[in-house]
Amino acid sequence: MTLEAILPPERVLYDVPGGSKKRVLEFFSTFIAQNIPSLDSQEVFSRLISREKLGSTGIGNGVAIPHARSPHCQAPIAGFLKLAEAVDFDAIDGDPVDLVFVLLVPEQADDNHLALLGQVALIMNDGETRTQLRRAQSQRELLELITASIREQPRA
Repeated sequence: MTLEAILPPERVLYDVPGGSKKRVLEFFSTFIAQNIPSLDSQEVFSRLISREKLGSTGIGNGVAIPHARSPHCQAPIAGFLKLAEAVDFDAIDGDPVDLVFVLLVPEQADDNHLALLGQVALIMNDGETRTQLRRAQSQRELLELITASIREQPRA
């Protein structure tokens, strides 16, 4: 399973309202439940918040990769959000977050989800990629940039 396969265009969101880490995770949970009927927004939100309590998924440089397992998730699901304003995400470097890559995986996920997380981290750790994503002026431009970044990654 590739990252490109689990991140369809409709899940690359531009200018998402922030406010707080909790609000961003609530927004994504509601959004994904509306798009995938088998998912419950409260259950997704609860799983994402529980994961955050183990340690922030803010990896630094204004990036967060919230992720969780879900019993109602049949296959890995990804979403990318460019926030309208950066929010405090308790990131490792203390910087606010404006680029959020969310990953949901099945409860019985195998090593594939670790590979997907690794691929997301590689993309988001690239300074030039982050700069380009932040300069994007539309959902279409954001989608083109994130898709190009995914395709440039070496295949496992």
